[in-house]
Amino acid sequence: MTEHEIKISFKAYNNIGELSASEQQLCAEAAKAQQGSHSPYSKFRVGAALRLQSGKILYGSNQENVAYPSGLCAERVAFFNWGANHSDDPIEAVAVTASTDEFELTHPVASCGACLQVMAEYEKKQNKTIEIILFCNNGPVWIMNGVESFLPFLFFEKGLEK
Repeated sequence: MTEHEIKISFKAYNNIGELSASEQQLCAEAAKAQQGSHSPYSKFRVGAALRLQSGKILYGSNQENVAYPSGLCAERVAFFNWGANHSDDPIEAVAVTASTDEFELTHPVASCGACLQVMAEYEKKQNKTIEIILFCNNGPVWIMNGVESFLPFLFFEKGLEK
């Protein structure tokens, strides 16, 4: 038997005021994206903003549906928009935030596994990692360099590539 250990690293900040101006702006855009959230069931609003190499910002917000699981997370809404309309303009960074009136969020909320796998697919497609900024309004910020920080065993099967 061989035992292996996996470590991740990420940057933690107390609030968005400690970020660079471009990171602060992307966080503001993610917060703005929450306005498009359709979340009448969970009342949990999520916004995502992608910054492309050209400087263009793409938005996504969670879209719930009474016929669960027909809805879609904010991250996938934004990333699928990129894949369908802007795939020639590489993604530099994504900022994701969440809020609810039901309880207080005291730390950033990580993207779900399905969203992380989609992000991984697009990192692979553009052959470049994406800076991932997770933040909580008036709270901490976590910045990861690429999806492998979340999913060290990403699903990629060489036999599927033809």
